[in-house]
Amino acid sequence: MPLGSQIAAYLPLLRRYARALVGEQALGDALVRATLEAALGDPALRARLAGGKAALYRGFSEVYAAVSAAPVVAGGVADMRLARVAPRERQALLLTAMEGFSPEQAGAILGITAAAVVDLARAASETIARDSRTSVLVIEDEPLIAMQIEDLVLGMGHSLFGTAATRTQAVDLIRQGNPGLVLADIQLADGSSGLDAVEDLLGVADVPVIFITAFPERLLTGGRAEPTWLIAKPFREEAVRVAMAQALFFRSPEAVA
Repeated sequence: MPLGSQIAAYLPLLRRYARALVGEQALGDALVRATLEAALGDPALRARLAGGKAALYRGFSEVYAAVSAAPVVAGGVADMRLARVAPRERQALLLTAMEGFSPEQAGAILGITAAAVVDLARAASETIARDSRTSVLVIEDEPLIAMQIEDLVLGMGHSLFGTAATRTQAVDLIRQGNPGLVLADIQLADGSSGLDAVEDLLGVADVPVIFITAFPERLLTGGRAEPTWLIAKPFREEAVRVAMAQALFFRSPEAVA
């Protein structure tokens, strides 16, 4: 069976992980392409990538480490800001909290022990707790889920900019000012789209957006511009916390200096 067929189901998830590591769609996707290109020239790597989801992530992590350590080359995948190289702490946290790997699996991916993964993820969580606070706009039409997200936002020390169940409500809130972060569903109560609501917002402000949706396949087709931050429903609260922390990290001056 061709390698593409063997890993097709995992590629959208790997693209999501890569984007979370570097904070943007284009660079994350370029790193995934670099992994596949490396496999074309390395039969051993190609054989290992066919070993399942964890094996694919392990191969990506090896390429990512090599690219991160390489000299900056203008116009290439290695043309990345050094501040955007995610330390092992955040890699361990993303693999376990967002991608759902066990410490043992994450350890195999990163080439470290499960105990080290737990320690690194804990260190990253402590860093998250010190992150700067912001106001969060929640675009969600299911009341119970909206309340769960609101509690999560407030529990992290952020303020609630507002909650909207439709595109119209979101637009009305946006007219009052700009939030620092948006958590948005795709399919809203009146049949309107969270995608359209976010486009309205991005037309007037540059704000990081995390989509939390039961329809991730609509945003991971590879055929249109896709979000950097994406959480599938039913979601784990830790995954949302990590995505929020990552999105805000890449908005901070330290991350883009």
